[in-house]
Amino acid sequence: MARHRLRYIPKGAPTELDRRIMDMERKGAIVPTRDLIKTPEQIEGIRRAGIVNTGVLDTVEREIHAGMTTLQIDKICREYCGDHGAIPACLGYGGFPMSVCTSINEVVCHGIPKDKDVLREGDIINVDFTTILDGYFADASRMFIIGETTPAKEKLVRVTKECLEIGIKTARPWCDVNDIGRAIEPYAHQHGYGVVRDLTGHGVGLKFHEDPEVCHFAQRKRGMILVPGMVFTIEPMINMGTWKVFIDADDPYGWEVISGDLQPSAQWEHTFVMTEDGPEILTH
Repeated sequence: MARHRLRYIPKGAPTELDRRIMDMERKGAIVPTRDLIKTPEQIEGIRRAGIVNTGVLDTVEREIHAGMTTLQIDKICREYCGDHGAIPACLGYGGFPMSVCTSINEVVCHGIPKDKDVLREGDIINVDFTTILDGYFADASRMFIIGETTPAKEKLVRVTKECLEIGIKTARPWCDVNDIGRAIEPYAHQHGYGVVRDLTGHGVGLKFHEDPEVCHFAQRKRGMILVPGMVFTIEPMINMGTWKVFIDADDPYGWEVISGDLQPSAQWEHTFVMTEDGPEILTH
């Protein structure tokens, strides 16, 4: 009888961390491959990319206002990134034509900046940017309220940020990644909101998208174990109504995702490294 081939293969002599992972795998856990556990040097590279990414979003926060276009937001992001020796990861990715995602009101994510999209008083907008610096990736997004908005939209933005915070508190070293969604979804449902299922968080760092998939809704199945050294995003997308979404038929690129009932949507995102003490935010 052939021996079971382990998914996890150490690099060199097994360390204490390696042995613990292999033991968990033998007991039936879904574990990462060795390349998903970043070295200290790689984590520092991702951290540096995170600093630039934070600078991009800080600059947008200072300059965003009613009357500006989402194309102007793209220009701000692209220039800041270039001035700091970095590259916008979105630009050209899968045919995406711009450097940042700007998703207004009922646009859930992947909104394409346009000259015709003018921000108006009361809009809510998600600005999602991913930086590549020296080959390392960092990914984050923030919600912005343009002027004063309705209490309903303001609550959606707040509760979505609270969903992210719940995800952060739930993610612990050696936990099942699906514990994150099991904690987020009930909280969103308390407020009558839907949690988008078609899009997820993800591993990141050496590539734009890596394992594991980080779902924000409750699943019965097991997920991958989160091991110290893994880098990933948590980015709940919360809809005011249904969790369902569709692709905008008027988008020639096939990227813009819209809430199924055209009600507003919100999202917050950070990149994290899992440590022995819990997740550390790399995109503050």
